[in-house]
Order: sequence, then C-alpha cells, then structure tokens
Amino acid sequence: MTDIYEKLARHLDHLPAGFPATESGVELRILRRLFSEEEAGIAMQLTMRAETPADIARKMDRDAGGLAPVLEKMARKGLIFRSKKDGQARYSAAQFVVGIWEYHVNDLSEDLVRDMNEYIPHLIKKSWIKHPTKQLRVVPVTQSVSAEMKVMPYEQAEEIISSQSKIVVAPCICRREHELIGEGCGKLMEACLIFGASAYYYEENNLGRTITQDEAREIINQGLSDGLVLQPGNSRKPSNICLCCGCCCQILKNLKTLEKPAKAVSTSWVAAADEDLCTACSVCVDRCQMDAITVDDHARVDPDRCIGCGLCVPTCEYDAMALHEIDADKHYVPPRNTVATYLNLARDRGLI
Repeated sequence: MTDIYEKLARHLDHLPAGFPATESGVELRILRRLFSEEEAGIAMQLTMRAETPADIARKMDRDAGGLAPVLEKMARKGLIFRSKKDGQARYSAAQFVVGIWEYHVNDLSEDLVRDMNEYIPHLIKKSWIKHPTKQLRVVPVTQSVSAEMKVMPYEQAEEIISSQSKIVVAPCICRREHELIGEGCGKLMEACLIFGASAYYYEENNLGRTITQDEAREIINQGLSDGLVLQPGNSRKPSNICLCCGCCCQILKNLKTLEKPAKAVSTSWVAAADEDLCTACSVCVDRCQMDAITVDDHARVDPDRCIGCGLCVPTCEYDAMALHEIDADKHYVPPRNTVATYLNLARDRGLI
C-alpha cells in the first residue's frame, strides 16, 4: 500500500512549484516531521483555489463543523494557506517552496534544517533551474539605477512598497536556519517583506509584524548596507520582496554553484566596469554575491555570472561600475500577477 506521505509528496509535486522526489526519500522524512497522517490526508484534498470548510468537507464526505477547526489548526501550523473573503476563512494548498517551508520560520529544529539542506539543492536543480518561469526575480537596488535607465515601477523595490496597503516584515528563514546550526552570517534578520493577503496570513500566524511603508524602505536601505540582493516575487504585483545573501539564501547559494548563474534568473540587467575609471580597489568583489567580478589591473564582470542586482554600483567611489540593460528586445517583463506566475509554472512543467 502506498504510504500517505508518498501520496502527499506526489500531490505537492503536482502544484505549480513542484516537490520532486529523491532517491534517498529525504522529502518524505520532511513531510513526516511536519504533517500528521490526518493532516496529510486533508492536505491532499486542497488545490490552489481557496475553498470554505463546507466546500472541502463535501469533497471528503466529512462534517464541516468538525473539519473547520482542523483546517484552521493546519493553517496555524503553516501546512496550508488561509485567506478570508467577506469575513469567512477559506483554505487552499500551500506550495512547499515558496510556502510551507517559509511558514516554519519560527518553528525550526536542527533535524528539519539538516533534512532541508539535503533536499533543497535537489529541489533547485529539478524544479527551479530546470524551468524558465521562476518564483522570484532579481531587481536592481535603486542606488544603482541611473536617470538614463528605463526602469519600470515593478523593477524598483521602493515603488513596489509604495503601492502596498498592508506590509509585514518576517525573519529570513535562510539566515535563521543557518544561525540555528552555527553558520549564521550576522546580516539583517528581519528581511522578508510580505504584502497583501500573504501579509495577513503572516500576521495572523505570528510569523512577522506589521510595518509602515517608511519602515519597509528603511529595511531596504539596511539591506543595501549589508549587501543583500533584492528578490521580489516574479510578477508585476508581487506578494513579497526577499532580501537575500549569497552565503545563506538557498536560492542564491545554489545558483552560485552554476557555471552561468545569469542564465537561471529573471533579470534585465548586467554590470560592467569602466577600465579607465577603475582603480582596482576590489570593493566590488566583496559586494558580489555570484563571484562575477575579478580584478587585475581593473575590474572585470563576467556577464554569465552577473545577475543584475546592482550591489557593486553604489559602493564604487570612482563611478567605475554601472548597470546596463542586457538587450532592449530581451527586457524581462514578469507575469501580471502571482496567479499568472503559477499558471506559467504549471505550463512549464506540463501540468496544464
């Protein structure tokens, strides 16, 4: 008989972002740590469409009154997603990454972290890098943007923040998990900005705290000081902005192992050095999260490794570093919203 956790793993793998199986079965160990058998069975009944407890109960031939508190408990545990419409809670499936894993930022154990560090490189290779649509994209820091650059509002963190009515900041799960096992980097911990319906979920689950737009902008500025890459959700109306470091971020850390990281991210920009202005001070080398810059008589940027974050630009005292558009006819335009992103992911994976 097929194990309930094997069935749940297959169900999660049929969500847009995927949950690919491994030979070792580490993904099943992870699910057993997070879900009871009852919770696994319920989670398999949920899709990305939000439904009321009554809707879900009908599918399962269960009593809605008895199922509703179980669904709410699962949402509180970060196993499924909760939203509200007209004051009524509705529940939907949560993808494993970005989703269930991030919802456990305040509930980590060393065993879970070890299993995840074994699993995530496999997930990145099989689901993230393999398909053209990504869940996150890279936008340049504002200080690296010149007046001549045609940067759209959805490519500027400050503009994304200005359009939000609800903002929650949460701890970075990547830096928290590294800190738990004694490998923390000491960079900004409260560094995940969450918007809209996701912000309410985070707030209700005590995963973060509500902040103002000005406070969010200050976090962006602190992220620049710490050399963090801005990665919003991959849509023109993102539900989050992650501030990521190359030492802890599971996405950047695994991208860094590739020969050509630039080919595996969604970005429109690349840095370049002006050899006449460059003094070979090497400050930019320390700022680069992708090891894209080398210095001899002057700095050189490998365009196959540069992901266009712009962190090297504002700290160059001699204005030798600048961002340039990769190619005007290849300018990256993200999907309209998160739903469109998920549909593209599903198409990439042949699910629809």
